[in-house]
Amino acid sequence: MATLIDPDFRARMRALNEKYATRVPALMQAIKQASGRCDSEGPRLEPLTALHGALHTVAGSAATFGFAVLGQECRRIEQQVRAMLNAPAQAVAEWPAVRGQVETLLHWAALDAGATHFSA
Repeated sequence: MATLIDPDFRARMRALNEKYATRVPALMQAIKQASGRCDSEGPRLEPLTALHGALHTVAGSAATFGFAVLGQECRRIEQQVRAMLNAPAQAVAEWPAVRGQVETLLHWAALDAGATHFSA
């Protein structure tokens, strides 16, 4: 059984982290596209669900591969989108603030998605 001090384990984890890092731009693109749908179609059920799914994907996997802060920020925004899905009458009013947070996240991630601090 592999342990944290097993050099093979560490090498495998490093390789997985590097592989995940190459996927980060595509993951951010999925968030950007889903957010764009919310802009063009309005924050309705389908585009919000797509945005929630894109954020959830990153929130669930990022920390495992060395992108803890990215995962935390995606989780935070994901929870706001979930609240919008649960209260669709308020979604239109809440969308501009959430959109701004998504844009800030995307800008930050483009600079250094692996950073250990989020700065808006």
